Amino acid sequence: MSSSAADRRVCVCVLGDIGRSPRMQYHSISLSNHFGVDLLGFEGSKPHEGVANNDRIKCHHMRQTPQWIYWLPSILVYFLKVWWQSWFRFSITYSSRKPRIFTPILVAQNPPSIPTLGVVWFVCRLRGSKFVVDWHNYGFTILGLTLGDNHILVKICKWFETYFGAKSDANFCVTNAMKEDLKNRFNISATVLYDRPPDIFDAISVEEKHHLFLKLKTEYKEFLSDESDDDNQTVVTIHDTISYNISLRPKRPALVMSSTSWTEDEDFDILFKALELYDNSASSSGKWPHILCVVTGKGPLKEYYQQKVLTQDFQSVKVVFPWLASQDYPKMVASADLGICLHKSSSNLDLPMKVVDMFGCSLPVCAFNYDCIDELVLHEENGLLFKTSEELAQQLMDIFENFPKENKRLNAFRTHLKQNFTKYRWNECWNENALKVFS
Repeated sequence: MSSSAADRRVCVCVLGDIGRSPRMQYHSISLSNHFGVDLLGFEGSKPHEGVANNDRIKCHHMRQTPQWIYWLPSILVYFLKVWWQSWFRFSITYSSRKPRIFTPILVAQNPPSIPTLGVVWFVCRLRGSKFVVDWHNYGFTILGLTLGDNHILVKICKWFETYFGAKSDANFCVTNAMKEDLKNRFNISATVLYDRPPDIFDAISVEEKHHLFLKLKTEYKEFLSDESDDDNQTVVTIHDTISYNISLRPKRPALVMSSTSWTEDEDFDILFKALELYDNSASSSGKWPHILCVVTGKGPLKEYYQQKVLTQDFQSVKVVFPWLASQDYPKMVASADLGICLHKSSSNLDLPMKVVDMFGCSLPVCAFNYDCIDELVLHEENGLLFKTSEELAQQLMDIFENFPKENKRLNAFRTHLKQNFTKYRWNECWNENALKVFS
């Protein structure tokens, strides 16, 4: 690295928990190979090891909004949160180490737009820095899911996003569909930077799966073996204490996985209705295995769906809601037999990052079908697309008939992913498409 590059610093801004902002962490790791990085956001979940153990990345933590604010009327809460976040974002960003030469500032993927876009644009103009926006979706379309498109806050958010977004010096976006929409809507030219999995999302051995399930079964009874009281057995794996060989159970449940932030843009009623339909068929026939459905993540609707599952009288289906450590999440993805994605997209322009992670592990996916999802999930090539619970239930029955015997369809999906997706990782994609913006 040249001395001039070493003097350059890039500020990556996240309006959220740094540990739960994977794309911005991946940006920071790639940037740190060329520049010093100041990563700004909230403290919470443990960040990626490439961030936490990187002496070229300095994390700056914002203070959380005081709890007393939430006792006020909702409209007042919204504006006070914006004021609070604006002040801390401005003070930390403006006072962070000033470089000796020109510095780009990378904003967290939009949304959230308010107050990030306005505050960072203002700081950029004060410091003579470059204003770069990473468009992941539109804030006003997400807000419209709960408030309605005609609500005054949605209109304010749309104006704010339009006004400050158009002032950017450079832009990234996550799909070709969004690139076209940005050009048509805001006259913004953006570089498509597809989400790609980092190296931590890859296939793992049966031994690694076994140790993960041993760890999980101490807290979640769904991973306990129904056939043995041995502490070294799990519902999916067997540890032969004589030969010390670890293998998958010949008669085991199909492990289905989904991850979510439990927000309105994912309708989990579709999944649980599909599991009910599957359960009805599997319970009356021996053609289909039991399903262990793992749903990970935190968010506002999690408790609602947990209570809903408790009311279900499943015979052939178990659902578990673990919160996984950052090092265990990729292992769980790699241990699954099938991924499920309920992401709908408020704008029909973004792609679910959870599917990218699954594809990195060569895990086929059944995904909700919406505009532009075919930029990632190719129906009958690397996965399946569905619109209704009935379609998803039928796909589960088709894929898992006579499981765990080999399924040619599932194997074909995995082969396609290995040949066309897993070899092209985040860093290669970033170097090819993003580095030139900062160089």
